[in-house]
Amino acid sequence: MEVLSRGGANSWPASVAAAVLVAAVVSGALRWAKKRRAANGTTRARLPGGSLGWPIVGETLAFISAAYSPRPESFVEKRRLLYGKVFKSHLWGSPAVVSSDAEVSRAVLQADASSFVPWYPRSLMELMGESSILVLGGGLQRRVHGLSGAFFKSPKLKARLTAGMQRRVAEAMGGWRRRCGDDGGGAVVVRVQDEAKSIVFETLVRALIGLEPGQEMQFLKQQFHEFIAGLISIPIKLPGSQLYRSIKAKKRMAKLIQKIIQEKRENGVYEAPHDMIDVLMNNGSDQLTDELISDNMIDFMIPAEDSVPVLITLAVKYLSECPLALEQLEEENMELKRRKSDVGETLQWTDYMSLTFTQHVITETLRIGNIINGIMRKAVKDVEVKGQLLIPKGWCVFLYFRSVHLDGHVYDDPYAFNPWRWKERDIMAGSSYFTPFGGGQRLCPGVDLARLEASIFLHHLVTSFSWVADEDTVVNFPTVRLKRGMPIKVTPKT
Repeated sequence: MEVLSRGGANSWPASVAAAVLVAAVVSGALRWAKKRRAANGTTRARLPGGSLGWPIVGETLAFISAAYSPRPESFVEKRRLLYGKVFKSHLWGSPAVVSSDAEVSRAVLQADASSFVPWYPRSLMELMGESSILVLGGGLQRRVHGLSGAFFKSPKLKARLTAGMQRRVAEAMGGWRRRCGDDGGGAVVVRVQDEAKSIVFETLVRALIGLEPGQEMQFLKQQFHEFIAGLISIPIKLPGSQLYRSIKAKKRMAKLIQKIIQEKRENGVYEAPHDMIDVLMNNGSDQLTDELISDNMIDFMIPAEDSVPVLITLAVKYLSECPLALEQLEEENMELKRRKSDVGETLQWTDYMSLTFTQHVITETLRIGNIINGIMRKAVKDVEVKGQLLIPKGWCVFLYFRSVHLDGHVYDDPYAFNPWRWKERDIMAGSSYFTPFGGGQRLCPGVDLARLEASIFLHHLVTSFSWVADEDTVVNFPTVRLKRGMPIKVTPKT
């Protein structure tokens, strides 16, 4: 190259030699590419455009800055305009391909462990451990996922959960009514987020490990709050750090759950499955150790802190801001209540799921709220997606659902809360353009449970109380939540 750059008569032979060498290399590369295309039937995939940002930190700080803003998707949208729906970046210490393309994301979600494995920030990986369903792979992951999915879909569980959730909601809202005064004419302020967390946690824990309200439930709740605080934290395990405290809290929870497992083994009660522990204990596999079972019970509690309570809280917020939707929701639920009261029947799971407009409200809340804004996978080999996109081995791929859910080319007026849109587009609820629970082999097994719990809460709220909501704002990072817990002033209906 040095000779070629100088020019001149004396450099001519060297230039010819270099040109011949380059031609040979190019010719060989073309022959190799032609053979590769013939063998694979595809064109050569390429890494998408983009920037890896600053050394070490990459673009993580820019992502976090956007995540704290009212428009978290601005990080992706800015780069989408420059590079397209799929671009390269560097996030959370790893080079990454970011996808806001629904079909690319679907292809990654559908891929098996020979192409992609789950990837999470280091603090979360430290807390979850190798036996967590969030990181398990292969046959063991499919077994645990299949058992839990079948359990959550079983009619017996749905009947117990419906009854348990109704009872717990009635207790909580009965307390609200008593605080309003004997004549029910007063009004009290409740924080929906806090109330929903308490109700959902106790209901889900009872279904998972059979634990009833009492001292152990309170202990578990306290330890769980300490545990979950470390999921997104600085990955330092020194005494006094949040991650250290969270790991200690998880060990205390695991000890309690393993005590319950041991008691079940000694008494033989798990042989007639009543809760999730029974199902996993009774599966006949030596791979499902007590440690693995207890770890996964803790994992399954996470939606009780974040996903479902936030879904309920956001639904109340959006309904408070949309009187027409609240009016139609109330009419639908009051009609169901009257119909069931007239025949003296208790509401069942199918009754709640038959509330068409209520389900549209929940679907729209999931779309616009984006409780899970995306997921990350890591390529275990060079992976070609759709024959054009290359995701190199060791790179992460960040599937950013939020940008798809708020895409104006997919949803008209995407930032507007419009549950009526699902009347014509209900098919979208099962497509790659609507993925609030992920997809593929790792689709959240509690999809129906989340809808059921939200439906029960909303039904009892709108049929028992009217309310006025205070101003509150949505915080989107590190997890979605309402800044003030969504305070509302409730007044009992006569």
